[in-house]
Amino acid sequence: MTELTLMPWPAEITVNKDQKFRITPDFFIGLKANSIPDVQKAATRFLRRLDGRTGLFFKQGFLSEKDVNPEADFQISYLRKDRIFLGMEEMYQLTVGADKIFLHGPSHIGVLRGLETLLQLLNCDEEGYFFPVVRIKDVPRFRWRGLLIDVVRHWLPVEKIKQNIDGMAAVKMNVLHLHLCDDQGFRVECKKLPLLHEKGSDGQYYSHEQIREIIAYAQERGIRVMPEIDVPGHATAILTAYPELGSAPGPYEIERKAGIMNPTLNPASESTYKFLETLFTEIASLFPDQFFHIGGDENEGKHWDANPDIQTFMREHEIEDNSALQTYFNQRLVEILNKLGKNLIGWDEILQPDLPRNTIIHSWRGKESLVQAAKEEYSCILSHGYYMDLGYPASTHYLNDPHDVEEELTEKEESQILGGEATMWSELVSPRTIDSRIWPRTAAIAERLWSPTSIKKVDDMYRRLKVIDYQLEELGLEHNTAREVIMRNLCRGEDITPLKTLIDVIEPMKGYSRNQDGELYTMYSPLTLVADAARPDAKVAREFRKRVKDYLENPDFEKKETLVKQLVIWLENHNHLVKIIQKSPILKEIKGLSESLSKVAGIGLLSLRGELGTDMNTKNVLKTAREQGGRCELQIVDAIEDLMNR
Repeated sequence: MTELTLMPWPAEITVNKDQKFRITPDFFIGLKANSIPDVQKAATRFLRRLDGRTGLFFKQGFLSEKDVNPEADFQISYLRKDRIFLGMEEMYQLTVGADKIFLHGPSHIGVLRGLETLLQLLNCDEEGYFFPVVRIKDVPRFRWRGLLIDVVRHWLPVEKIKQNIDGMAAVKMNVLHLHLCDDQGFRVECKKLPLLHEKGSDGQYYSHEQIREIIAYAQERGIRVMPEIDVPGHATAILTAYPELGSAPGPYEIERKAGIMNPTLNPASESTYKFLETLFTEIASLFPDQFFHIGGDENEGKHWDANPDIQTFMREHEIEDNSALQTYFNQRLVEILNKLGKNLIGWDEILQPDLPRNTIIHSWRGKESLVQAAKEEYSCILSHGYYMDLGYPASTHYLNDPHDVEEELTEKEESQILGGEATMWSELVSPRTIDSRIWPRTAAIAERLWSPTSIKKVDDMYRRLKVIDYQLEELGLEHNTAREVIMRNLCRGEDITPLKTLIDVIEPMKGYSRNQDGELYTMYSPLTLVADAARPDAKVAREFRKRVKDYLENPDFEKKETLVKQLVIWLENHNHLVKIIQKSPILKEIKGLSESLSKVAGIGLLSLRGELGTDMNTKNVLKTAREQGGRCELQIVDAIEDLMNR
């Protein structure tokens, strides 16, 4: 079982290690009679991807309703077509025998999930390609396994959205949450209120046709698409188009920086609700999903406090504070959305007394709101601990379980937790770099939300993630390849090897610290620097730390020589990289970081040879090496210190 690279890991699996299903050019798929187009297309995609990995030139081409062949090697069946909604049936059973493969699902959604599992089972030996003989019965632990993509701060073309939908499908995620509106832009065409996209988007928005195209693409893969129109705060783009709806007189302009801004819709004006009803009606008609996200976060109420009309309104309606005023606002939105057949979902700030129980709470500030919501009988989802933009390693996200909370919950309260969402806020990503911030780490979150709680060994997760990492590339995702484009431009066509050697052991500064010690980012600042080529959870650095730990626990000559070989490369790298830096001023910001890598590698070598003395200079080198350079941090310093202190 340990050689399998499935992710997410199935609920139940039995492996027969003595038998294999051999794949030949005569491999054929048979469908049930009257199969639906979504299954035909999914089977075709599966076959083409399998053909691409094996190079066997399968004879079967595009599958159709005619591909009903009980003699085919691979038989696909299901009982019914399901709607794409919260609670859709995703269970499947997969049986790989030595001669036949059977995939069955209660609904066609289970077939889509099972096809991804079978593709991940592909293996090879000296005789060729094969599937191991297995029996799998699989079902997700959580119903909501989502990815939020912020298309506001940096707009993304439709093709990039589609590539990420394919990545989501590959790891069995089922909700794409599109953050469409914020201070920095309004990103969807609105025919009833055209000034929104005309004045609030810089010309970068999705037409109705493009939204429908994205939704259709996602639904073919068993993925819901939910819109977010963030109100009453984060409203600068809306107010740029319709300033009369603001709590302050304006004027307003699209915001070019990140952060918490003051522009807020006026909750005391009936015009606000008429506007939102018109807007929500149009957006709701585009998105068939049963949920509509209204944001509701980070409203500090400064413009409410300064508006005498709003203060009068609060006194007349006995609204005691801004939290109660926002609850009034949200109640009005619930009425609007319920008339449209939608359920309101909002960030955890909306969890206030008198909020209707059919509202869903989206917990982002901490698990306390998740627990509170569950205990108060609100359905809820978790994003706290799943913020991909903060740059934390996959292991951190992997061990963050929605059910792992400090307070004990009853079975009913636990059932209120629907699942979770990875969130990709786009202040510091472009279409070129966003994949490297989402993938492959989000696959670890996908497993946490699908697989049993017993599946939580970090080392095994990373073993499988290493394979999923490159498999995702066949879908067009650029999480590995795009950074080489950045490096080639940084090096002005010179050999990128020395720069890559450094970048492989650094990570962008984590949390919200990347704006420190330098020019503050705007929405048009360059995202083409070393920090953009560096990836969170640097694999080379992580594997080096693991080898050091293993050597210190069980030292032997071979392990020592492996460490020495790596340290020599790092020791010598600065001499090569500094020549490139001299020709490329944009790289000067990482000169100190490169020098630190060389120096700490030297300390590591002396430590392994038993030749290192203790002096202040060594401590100063380690201290300097921990400082950021080019908005990045060196990730091997602690391991070097461990060698020094052994």
